[in-house]
Amino acid sequence: MKLCSIMPAVAVAAILFTPVVRAADALSPACLARATASLDAWVHGDYAGARKDFGGTLASKVDAAKLEQGRELLQDTLGAYRSHDPLQQKVLAGHVVAVSKLSFANMQLGFMAACDMQDKIVSYNFMPVEELDATAVQAHVEADGVRVLPLDVPTPVGPLRGALTLPSGSGPFPAMVLLAGSGPHDMDETVGPNKPLQDIAEGLAHAGIASLRYDKRTFDHPKSGAGLVVDAEVTDDAVAAARLLAQQKAVDPRRVFVLGHSLSAMMAPRIGQRAPQLAGLVLLGAPARSLLDVSAEQVRVLGQRDHATAAQIAAREQAIAAEQKLLAGADPRHPPAGSFASIPHAYWLSLHEYHQVVAAKALSMPMLILQGGSDFQVSPTLDFARWQQELAGRPQTTFRLYPGLSHFFMLAGKTGTAADFKVPAHVDAKVIDDIATWVKAQPAH
Repeated sequence: MKLCSIMPAVAVAAILFTPVVRAADALSPACLARATASLDAWVHGDYAGARKDFGGTLASKVDAAKLEQGRELLQDTLGAYRSHDPLQQKVLAGHVVAVSKLSFANMQLGFMAACDMQDKIVSYNFMPVEELDATAVQAHVEADGVRVLPLDVPTPVGPLRGALTLPSGSGPFPAMVLLAGSGPHDMDETVGPNKPLQDIAEGLAHAGIASLRYDKRTFDHPKSGAGLVVDAEVTDDAVAAARLLAQQKAVDPRRVFVLGHSLSAMMAPRIGQRAPQLAGLVLLGAPARSLLDVSAEQVRVLGQRDHATAAQIAAREQAIAAEQKLLAGADPRHPPAGSFASIPHAYWLSLHEYHQVVAAKALSMPMLILQGGSDFQVSPTLDFARWQQELAGRPQTTFRLYPGLSHFFMLAGKTGTAADFKVPAHVDAKVIDDIATWVKAQPAH
């Protein structure tokens, strides 16, 4: 039986990428908590409580009476409500949402909620439960002979859904692990309608280079985020993925590389330290400063573009400064309790203790460092220029700057804000060509 939504059609507001707080496909803890509280209230008949965190059109059009009416209509068809699963993050139709499965006497039903940037619930829908089921990677061969195979990455919290993309032919091929930026990203690093890591995987395959990309553990296993530090979120899984990739029959184990974007680019030198067998590292849009310093600059630049008041900008800067002061005096063995910007202090402290430029200087493996010239999230002048200055003279280090390209190495939009990422685009072919050319030039390790 195909069920229609009992709620008005409300466009899902995409939660867009910020390197410090969350990515385009990342739910904030506040959003997930509010969606959870809303659904819990709804199933217990507290319809006023269910809508207290509604925002936008949803708040103006869906009152308590409509929520109650919807509940009655559902139970008339499906039978009495019995239970529901904990809400989890999922990307549906290119948007990040919170989802759950509800059990009624006669059948199950899917539930979906999404938030705006203020963590107000702006979409609230019920749908056939099969629409919530994750789509597994399906093995297939494309018209040009490129093959895509499912290959999950093992981790202590469970497997991470992955895709191995192989060029046509038998190999063995040079190969690259592709790592998404901050937040609970899927394997494609989905940003609104865009999929930068999928673009890179396909482009590399056409150039004769295999790749493995995978969902982050905070995407496939949201509960694993509690108490997480940056190595558990990024480094450990990247090392496991590189080891797995090297074991594939079609891959040359002496020519396995890691490509990181944004936060993962920042962590790439640490990954290189933990996996010295790698043939090289590629850093895309890598912060050279601490993420809190990057965040403070974003507050100033994007705050002005978004027409925030001087007082609002100053308050955000003061909050960041207070967090920096707290971390400076913290004991890594006993991280402070609580959180900043919905992220535990323990996570921020794990970043505070890591210095990516210092780690890069200590590595001997080749590195390719790329930067979008119109990136408003990681600065061409404060981050990329620092990489160039600090690593000047380091052997086997190559730098590339791409005027007019964004943080995702796509043609920059007109607003210079996160709204640009709602526009469909693709990773620039020149960037992928440069990566492929560099990889082919590196000797086997």
